[in-house]
Amino acid sequence: MADLVPDYLHWLASERRKSAATLRAYGSDLHAFVAWLGTHGRALTAVTRFELRRYLVELEQQGLVATSVQRKLASLRGLFAWLQQTGQIAKDPAKLLKGPKAQKRVPRFLTTQEVDALLGQTFDESPQGARDRAILETLYSTGCRVSECAGMRLEHLDLQEGVVRVLGKGQKERLAMLGEPALTAIAAWLPLRQQVVRDARRVDPGTLWINQRGGALSSRWVFQTVVDRAKAAGLQTTLTPHGLRHSFATHLLDRGADLRTVQELLGHARLVTTEIYTHVSIGKLRAVYDQAHPHGRERSGDSGA
Repeated sequence: MADLVPDYLHWLASERRKSAATLRAYGSDLHAFVAWLGTHGRALTAVTRFELRRYLVELEQQGLVATSVQRKLASLRGLFAWLQQTGQIAKDPAKLLKGPKAQKRVPRFLTTQEVDALLGQTFDESPQGARDRAILETLYSTGCRVSECAGMRLEHLDLQEGVVRVLGKGQKERLAMLGEPALTAIAAWLPLRQQVVRDARRVDPGTLWINQRGGALSSRWVFQTVVDRAKAAGLQTTLTPHGLRHSFATHLLDRGADLRTVQELLGHARLVTTEIYTHVSIGKLRAVYDQAHPHGRERSGDSGA
């Protein structure tokens, strides 16, 4: 029974080209399940849906959050589907099994006043100050992911058109919009960037964001820049680049942008992913209803035939 898991992991590596990190995660989940079966005297090829459900319940009782249980269930689904495909079991016990629903979290976002405080803070006149301002303006203006921001290159930048080409998840490219404050900040950074390039020994020539030694900024560096600048601005909450992405989407929707457009701007493959940002206030919904519906409050006083 124990040999089935290594065989499955080998198949994932050779046939499905799964990464080493994915294989370690799958292996950890599956070996833990095999150990649990051993304590109950059960064989992997004889597992029932009831036993799988019991295992998931025990995981929840141990304090695992829903997302962790769902991940372990995904590992088990893959294993049992493979066992059925290879003829080692007749029926897949995990096929129709449902895991716990993860609690839907409303993303943390900044108010427009907090955005003003963040972007309106004083930056020193050094290259680092200009770069940090440009990074913050770019993140809020484009709504891009931290990895997309860190990966921006000079040849993908079009200041005249006000766009930058970013490489998103799944190596998919899209155009991100740059507002006037972001364009101004980037334009201020570029000549200072050239100054750094002249003084540096080793330079990544195409990278938009570089450190004082000329090296490309990592995603972690961009992340920490946002955290540090938020603290410097006196924000009462820990801000991350993803928080700026949430703010970008929320503020667009609050001002009437349609969901499909925001989906394109965020680079979401599925509309359902974008729907988490539709946490507009009751007041906003009331205002839209009153303005658009024939029986809304703003129309109740209209004279009509």
